[in-house]
Amino acid sequence: MRGSVESLVDLAFFFAGAFLLSVVINAIMMRFVRNLGMRHQQDITVRWSNQSKPAVGGISFYISYLMGFMFYAIIFGQQDVFHNSELLGLFITITLAFLLGLSDDAYDTKPLIKLGIQILCGFILIWTDNAVQLFDTVWINHLITVVWVVGIMNSINMLDNMDGITTISSIFIILTIIGISIPFELVNNVEIFLLITVLGALCGFLIFNWNPSKMFMGDTGSQFLGMFLAFFSIKFLWNAGIETGNYSEFSNFTLVLIAFSVPLMDTTFVTVRRLARGERPWVGGKDHSTHMLSYKGLTDRQVALVFIGLGLIGLMLSLNIAKYIPKDSLLLVSMWFYVGVLLLIFFTFAKSAKK
Repeated sequence: MRGSVESLVDLAFFFAGAFLLSVVINAIMMRFVRNLGMRHQQDITVRWSNQSKPAVGGISFYISYLMGFMFYAIIFGQQDVFHNSELLGLFITITLAFLLGLSDDAYDTKPLIKLGIQILCGFILIWTDNAVQLFDTVWINHLITVVWVVGIMNSINMLDNMDGITTISSIFIILTIIGISIPFELVNNVEIFLLITVLGALCGFLIFNWNPSKMFMGDTGSQFLGMFLAFFSIKFLWNAGIETGNYSEFSNFTLVLIAFSVPLMDTTFVTVRRLARGERPWVGGKDHSTHMLSYKGLTDRQVALVFIGLGLIGLMLSLNIAKYIPKDSLLLVSMWFYVGVLLLIFFTFAKSAKK
């Protein structure tokens, strides 16, 4: 086991390596790929941007993830990670999600096929001992696992509707998971190195995805991130304190809600409004929480800054829930109130917004 200082240096190396690799890959993609992710001109009617741009950012995420996995095994002599059933579940589901996104960017995969593969990813997590363990009743845990995987994969995909928003939100969710996962006895764990690696890849991609963006992450990126975040949120948020017995169902529910407050709020906002109008929730449109801020007069960069602020709030609240708020405290109720206020604000904006 390496010391804390050495571990921090190793983590910094992985972050920097993933950041540079992401920048190089995306620069190459910008030069040679022009139309992946834009299947037809009608896509412009549902994208916020009125320009066709390559949607290949997710490729850099997946390559960085693979390189981080291999370098960890080589540098630390931990070849047994390839025989770990939990990590095998992560590898299989991440690969399925990446291929699903790649197929959707290239060929516009039918919704039922996408749903089927997402459900399959949830079952694979169950089969590889990566399921939610919050309740004593096994079937409830398994149901939550599948619903969570499907929900987050679609929620992250729906949130990818304006420059930088999904990238920023994913960065803060990963920072939340990392913050909850330390102190440093965990920094030599492969999961932390993978989180740091994908964090570096996202930061590198943000250079190209910040408004005015040069590229989108596409379904390739959003499906990858959805599965990646679903896996690590189950391990470190849903199941937080399970092994030590230091948890409560309500506390863990609250922790998950706040850590994912941005994508869950946006998905809830869009779904409720579309169902109320008799529309299908899964069809793209310009009626997200991000768009409401734009209709109120904010520029795309200002909207991104607002979501950076929301990400910071979610990060700080999540760390307080995990580390300082008692598991049976009434303060947890106020956290739900925070999300409710967010939704109320955006519904109010929607009523008064002029498109």
